Amino acid sequence: MTDKASLPVRGIEPYQPAEGEEYMNEAQLAHFQAILEAWKRQLQEEVERTVSHMRDDANHYADPADRATQEEEFALELRTRDRERKLIRKIDQTMERIRKDDYGFCDQCGVEIGLRRLEARPTATLCVDCKTLEEIREKQRVA
Repeated sequence: MTDKASLPVRGIEPYQPAEGEEYMNEAQLAHFQAILEAWKRQLQEEVERTVSHMRDDANHYADPADRATQEEEFALELRTRDRERKLIRKIDQTMERIRKDDYGFCDQCGVEIGLRRLEARPTATLCVDCKTLEEIREKQRVA
């Protein structure tokens, strides 16, 4: 069972499938579309807040240490927003998969990714097994 804290978007309850319900039916697709849209909206609001914050709080400090501190804070915020921008792009790609009726199935082996995994990571494109194998391969390449 997925707890509310692990959902990417607060306020959207985890999907509770009916017994014998077909996987990735219209109701499930609509549920994940709603999660993705709300998540994207939250990320875009964060980007707007950051731009406003940086514009409003940009001070020209005379002290080099204060100036360096502010520049470091802004750089950290910009790195965070860059990661969020990439996530927004991934959300858009995921919403396109929903529109093309290609959502919820593993890109590598074709099996169902699973509702609980998608609740935790709605942009997932790999089942747990394939993702685990990919991570093992990555570790072997790095080592």
